[in-house]
Amino acid sequence: MKDNKLGINTICTHVGETPDEQFKGAVSPMYLSSSYAFMDIDVKRYPRYYNTPNQEYLSKKIAALEHTEAAMIFGSGMAAISTVLLAFLKSGDHVVVQNDIYGGTRNLIEKHFEDYNIAFTFTKDLKITSFKDCIQTNTKLIYIETPSNPLLKLVDMEAVADLAKSKNILSVIDNTFASPIIQNPIDFGIDIVVHSATKYFGGHSDICAGAVATSQAYIDTIWQTGIALGGSLSDYTVWMLERSMKTLAIRVKAQQRNARKLAKFLDAHPAVEKVYYPGLKNHENHQIAKKQMKGYGAMLSFELKENIDAEAFLKALQLIKPSMSLAGIESTMLLPSKTSHSLLTAEARKEQGIKDGLIRFSVGIESKKDLMYDIEQAISNS
Repeated sequence: MKDNKLGINTICTHVGETPDEQFKGAVSPMYLSSSYAFMDIDVKRYPRYYNTPNQEYLSKKIAALEHTEAAMIFGSGMAAISTVLLAFLKSGDHVVVQNDIYGGTRNLIEKHFEDYNIAFTFTKDLKITSFKDCIQTNTKLIYIETPSNPLLKLVDMEAVADLAKSKNILSVIDNTFASPIIQNPIDFGIDIVVHSATKYFGGHSDICAGAVATSQAYIDTIWQTGIALGGSLSDYTVWMLERSMKTLAIRVKAQQRNARKLAKFLDAHPAVEKVYYPGLKNHENHQIAKKQMKGYGAMLSFELKENIDAEAFLKALQLIKPSMSLAGIESTMLLPSKTSHSLLTAEARKEQGIKDGLIRFSVGIESKKDLMYDIEQAISNS
């Protein structure tokens, strides 16, 4: 059967399995060799070439999930993002960047692109007119992230893709927060999809990886830069990632169900000032979410009332872990001002609407009643 005809759980479970030709095992064998034969063979394999057996086959699963021709796996999300950007941008080029993006990506652009003589402009807001106003004669790429980290802002993917195509510009999206279970940017015309595979792809807070999914032609270009930068992933971790992705759809859907309940719970709570979740009708981009997302995801952020100290609240949690990163099966909370966006200046965070007390909530698979109880007791004890 063709991959695009299979159900999502079937793709997660079976597509991209490394075949065990010798023993017919039920799971993929692990190929740990860093040295392969080169004579009388069609493919010269090498870990840094992203083409060991485990790397090659897992890429097929990622491509199938994102509805693309091909994919690549990297050592981290930032390795994937930086390789893609440097593959298509050169000295003298210009890139339009969504203002609300992951702090690490923004740091890469703001602190290092000038070294490469690559110009950049951050959008004023997320309206398509803002993107259009930023385009220059030397613009080669538009970079977006939707839902955004950490305020869950949304960009109209189809509108961005149409604008990019009309100007012969490449469009790239960070799809980490949604995952391919919640949205497929390629279906809306976006050219290249990047992921921090550390997050939902891994799902158990024990893997660091990145991924890119796009056409074979673009992958060929990215590969040329990738083998020079060397951001490949060990085959042991690739094997663990393939194992984890077998339950991707089941995990994300369970987390999303919890997140919708927790978002409503927090939105109605007297101790909560504001909740950021695309599934709430009062979210500024709720209609866009309905248009391009299959559900609303499992990430949300919220602000407590001014009389409640956010750090004291996090320390009072007993079940939810105050922990960095996101998307594990366990629920976690953090302060973006202290973690994901700490590399930005206080002024830059304020400009993006990221208050020091903003709490990002990665909702897990626990009982929603237990999560609600933990939040209640933490508020009472902070």
